[in-house]
Order: sequence, then structure tokens, then C-alpha cells
Amino acid sequence: MEIRKPTDLELEMILTLSPEAVYDGTLGQVKPTSEKIEQLVKPLLNKGSYYLIAVNDNQIMGWILLGENKDQFTDKLYGFIYELFVSKEFRGNGISKQLLTTAIDQLKQDGHTEVRLSAFVGNHAIKIYEKMGFKVRTVTMGLPL
Repeated sequence: MEIRKPTDLELEMILTLSPEAVYDGTLGQVKPTSEKIEQLVKPLLNKGSYYLIAVNDNQIMGWILLGENKDQFTDKLYGFIYELFVSKEFRGNGISKQLLTTAIDQLKQDGHTEVRLSAFVGNHAIKIYEKMGFKVRTVTMGLPL
């Protein structure tokens, strides 16, 4: 397996598959259109965020979208993981951990001293994040009306 930046064609494939990734990551609570994904991701890519993909025999097994964000209180910049996805047929093989490790190393090389991410309550990836040392910083709560 190789972890690297995607080609333009691979990037288009990721953007096509991203609605499924968001649907999975939000536990079926959000099912965005391709247009919405483009609306969310293109500005990130234009500001320097980028994907890393896990590839084997020219098949994309998963990806991670990383970049930076700004703390709303301190204006300090930090590394941010916007999306992590592994195709169902490749789950359970440590690909998420390898993508996360590579992304964290890359963000460290980019000069960041902290990495943050967000996840829906109940997402199985939270266990991986905790094993890798991520700690809960904030809690967002909702009240249906």
C-alpha cells in the first residue's frame, strides 16, 4: 500500500465518492449532494488543504483531507483533519491508522503543534482517534425543536 497525494483523475473520483463518505461519517444523518461536497471542499483545497490517498494496485482504498484551521478564540492556526474515509471492503486492515499517522506527520512538518478533528457521536472512528491520543476538547450539543 502507498499513501500519497492523488492525481487529478483520482481527486475527481474522491469528490464523486465523498457524499457516501460524509453519509457514513455522520451515521446516516447527512446525505449531501455532489454539489454540496464541491461547495464545502473546493474552498478548502483553494486555501491549501489537500487529500492523501491509500492506494494498492491503482485502487483507492481510502483517503484523508487535511489542512489548517484557526481557533475562534485565540486566532492560533492548527492542523485539521476534515475527512477520513476507508471503503467498506478495506476496513479493519489498519488503513485509517496509517492515513492518520501520515497526515499527523505531514501537519507536524508543516509547522503545526496541534491537530484537531470533529466526529459525530457514535462514529466508530472515535476509538481510533482516542487510541492515537486525541482528546475531547469541546462538545457541541443540539436540541430538536
